[in-house]
Amino acid sequence: MTIDISGLPPERVLFEISPLAELGLALHALAEPGHHPGLHGWAAATSAGLAPDLADRLCEADFLWRTTFSDVFMAFAGLTGASPAPTLAGELDLLDRLDDERFVLAALEFTCGSSYACGGLSALSDPVRRERSLELAANRGPRQLDFTKRLLSDPVSVRAWLRRLLEDCDEAFFADAWQRALPQLAADARHKTELLRHKGLAEALRAVSPALSVDADHTRITADKLADGRTTAVAPGRDQLDQGLTLIPSSYGWPHLMVLHAKGWRPVIHYPVAAPAPRDPGSVELLTLRMEALAHPLRMRLCRSLARAPYTTSELADAYDITAPEVSRHLSVLKKAGLLSTRRRGRYVMHQLDVSAVARLGSDFLETVLR
Repeated sequence: MTIDISGLPPERVLFEISPLAELGLALHALAEPGHHPGLHGWAAATSAGLAPDLADRLCEADFLWRTTFSDVFMAFAGLTGASPAPTLAGELDLLDRLDDERFVLAALEFTCGSSYACGGLSALSDPVRRERSLELAANRGPRQLDFTKRLLSDPVSVRAWLRRLLEDCDEAFFADAWQRALPQLAADARHKTELLRHKGLAEALRAVSPALSVDADHTRITADKLADGRTTAVAPGRDQLDQGLTLIPSSYGWPHLMVLHAKGWRPVIHYPVAAPAPRDPGSVELLTLRMEALAHPLRMRLCRSLARAPYTTSELADAYDITAPEVSRHLSVLKKAGLLSTRRRGRYVMHQLDVSAVARLGSDFLETVLR
């Protein structure tokens, strides 16, 4: 996923905090606690404390934060010259300023994933998109279908209903959660801003996430995600206030690294401020190499031996009744994937499986697909 930043002034790269974006991720953590092992206790206690009526209403609109993370939680990016507000009420006011077309496009994002970056008419105006939206909403369940029908027939009242729902979440649990998270998020935004100012964009992005990088010419930011997409922070012909990149920290976000790249919106990178362990799960390319390397049945059999003890190529050839060159080819694949360690013992080269790298594959896979 890439963001074009050619010619973007450094002062238009901003680290800011957003209570509405944080509320969206808090709702996601409640809906999908399996994505967030570090938040199990909070999610369980918060869910248990919800009033039945509020829990029931959350089910109606949960595709805004469960299936995808809707851009409605970063409404400022869809408004000219707007920035995240310091309070949830202020951000809900920004959400109210989105026109119905843009709001519905963002709210029904899960129904048009293939055309997300292309923009176009919303389901309010496009009969084909309307039918597709209703069809996909029906797959989510009767409540979600009813919500979608009401949104398409009367967006004004549904938007008021949603605002009230988010205000009730604030009263029920989020106001306290935000006050606890605010000092850490504000400190992180200040720290990253100082890194950007004194050490440059590459260093600041590296501190945000190992999955983010900028090319040598500082023309393109790349997010190493399984999702594809591209956007620009410097769209030609747009107001200068509409050009820029915003990065928002989240205490509820790990392992998600999200990039808002909808057409006509300023790009936003929403990143977690902390992970359960200070390690890099590696790139998508490395994960792919490792899984492909281990998928071959003969290499799996070789790993059975290599996990127990170091072996030479000739020993493996004898043990599995194959030629030494064939063993070498398979070992080369495993080594390229970073799954083998080698050491020399006299005139022999010994190979052994890196058990710790293999043991991490499950968590690396999950973190990569959720990133």
